[in-house]
Amino acid sequence: MMSTPRTVVITGASSGIGQAAALRLSKAGWKVLAGVRTSDDSARLRRESDGKIEPVALDVTEPMTILALVDQLENRGIDGLVNNAGIAISSPLEYLPIAELRRQLEVNLVGQIAVIQALLPQLRRARGRIINIGSIAGRSSLPFLGAYAASKHALEAVTDALRLELRPFGIAVAILEPGTIATPIWRKGAETFERLSADWPAEFTTLYGDRVNDFREAARAAARRGVPADEVARTIEIALSAKRPKTRYVVGRDARRRARVERLPDRLRDRAYERALFRA
Repeated sequence: MMSTPRTVVITGASSGIGQAAALRLSKAGWKVLAGVRTSDDSARLRRESDGKIEPVALDVTEPMTILALVDQLENRGIDGLVNNAGIAISSPLEYLPIAELRRQLEVNLVGQIAVIQALLPQLRRARGRIINIGSIAGRSSLPFLGAYAASKHALEAVTDALRLELRPFGIAVAILEPGTIATPIWRKGAETFERLSADWPAEFTTLYGDRVNDFREAARAAARRGVPADEVARTIEIALSAKRPKTRYVVGRDARRRARVERLPDRLRDRAYERALFRA
C-alpha cells in the first residue's frame, strides 16, 4: 500500500530559492503547492516538474489569495510551510521613501505572518514544520540595505517566538540564513535602486555617491560568487525531513564569514566592513 505523500506549501516559488525548493521537493516525492503570482509562472512550473507541482495563485500581501489557498486545502493537513517570498530594497535610509519601507516589511515580514496564521490549523493537524527563509542579513546589517536587514532581523524574532509558542503542538520552526545566493532578487533590487535614485536630490551624489558606488560594485562581485539556489533548496529539504531539525541553518561561505564578523566588538566589526566594502 502506497503511503500518502507529504504536502508542503512554498511561497514565492516563481523563481530563485522558492522555485529550486519546489522542484527539489517534488522530485523527492512531496506534494508541492507552489505560490506564484502569474499564469506564466504557473505554466512554467508545471512544465519543468512534468506536472508534479501544483501552482497556486498567491501574493502574501493580498489577503484574498491567502484565503483562497486555505479554501483549496480544505481540511487537509500540511506537513511543511516554507515562507520564502521576499524582496530586497536598497537605499540610504536618509532617502528611503517611507512607502518603500512599508512595502519591504509588508512582503518580508507581515506577509509571512499572515500566511502562518492562515495555515496553522492545517499545520497543527499534521504536526508540520515551518521553515522561514531569512538571511544572514538578519544578523548582519550592511549599509544601504538597512530596510532589508530590518525585515530579516524581525523574521528572526518572529521565528524565536513561534518556536516556543508552537512547541506544545509538535510544530517545529526553523530559519535559514543564506548569504548571497544566485537568484533574481538582487537584479530586481538593483532595478528598484535605479527607480528610487531617479527621484533623489542632487546632493545625494555629494553625500553618498562614492560609497554607494563602491557598495554596489562589491555587491555585484558577491553576486557573481553567489551560491546556487539549489544549495538552499537542499537545506530546506533537510530542515523539513530531519528527525530533529536545527533551529537555524547558515547557508553559504560568505554567510558563515559574516556570522563570524558579527562576533567582533561593534567598532572592529564596522572597520572590517569598511575595508571590505569601500575603497576610500
